[in-house]
Amino acid sequence: MTSDPYQPPYSLTPAMLRLVEEIGETLGRLRAGIGLIEPHLRRGNRIRTVQASCAIEGNTLSVEQVTAVLEGKRVLGRPSEIQEVRNAFVAYERMSEWSPCSRDDLLAAHGILMAGLVDEQGRFRSGGVGIQRGEEIVHLAPPADRVPALIADLLAWLRATPEHPLIASCVFHYEFEFIHPFQDGNGRMGRLWQTLILSCWNPLFATVSVETITGKHQADYYAALNASNKAVDCTPFIEFMLTMIRDALRELIVTEQVNEQQTEQVARLLAAMGGTPLSAREIMAKVGLTHRPTFLYSYLHPALADGLIEMTRPDAPRARNQKYRLTATGKRRTDKEDFARGE
Repeated sequence: MTSDPYQPPYSLTPAMLRLVEEIGETLGRLRAGIGLIEPHLRRGNRIRTVQASCAIEGNTLSVEQVTAVLEGKRVLGRPSEIQEVRNAFVAYERMSEWSPCSRDDLLAAHGILMAGLVDEQGRFRSGGVGIQRGEEIVHLAPPADRVPALIADLLAWLRATPEHPLIASCVFHYEFEFIHPFQDGNGRMGRLWQTLILSCWNPLFATVSVETITGKHQADYYAALNASNKAVDCTPFIEFMLTMIRDALRELIVTEQVNEQQTEQVARLLAAMGGTPLSAREIMAKVGLTHRPTFLYSYLHPALADGLIEMTRPDAPRARNQKYRLTATGKRRTDKEDFARGE
């Protein structure tokens, strides 16, 4: 006699169906521009994804510091935090090699994500774990000896479910966090695997940073997990994560529009940069600006995010003697523009 296949507890709600429809509409608006996302912008989104997912778990490195770490530069930070972002970047870069329904791939991904950070990397936990917020234990995970069977059931459900991938990815994310199959890194793994599920359905999600939006609503993220735990039903978490997915796609549209508007300003900044590092004040003078917020928002920050300029002191982003210089990408961009102008 065979047992019935596992079915995670949740209910389809009008809110979910509305969010799925809104996500579909937003994807439609983005579809025409998928091939236009330049490699340096894809890398920028990947860096923001890594920084946000690690930050949700308490990593204190900024986007600028994460960028510097991944460029092999010296950064002042705890060795474990630096290792976390290095591992996470490699894991996201290798995401296309894995199948969402594969137990072996899940373990391999954890091995990469937690390399050098825990003893049981790439293996299910051997002991009990709980989630604590302050003085309160908000979730006690199932016993370790049940983990392999629970994960097998969850992966079998994911493989066979007729549910829309948007909803199925949210269900998997919640159920994975409930099982808490690893000694550490469960939050980062849950977010990575949801992104993998979504990117297998629509490749655009390999570029979209749902993790960044989730990080901005970290308290709500934990509240949705706790609400689902208390209800023994992952409906609240599904609705929350669908909202994050929708908002991440909408932000991508806005970002692309802003990037188009900022192209001229960034080009002016790059043209002002010579071979000598300059302070923000010196660059402002060269481009003829006196309003610092405008300079930061429309010129400096976009150039940094696109990897066109870099800090001379990435280990101390707010240092008084901070200066900026062109990166190799920035130099190629200025050389190309000079050539186009016949200079």
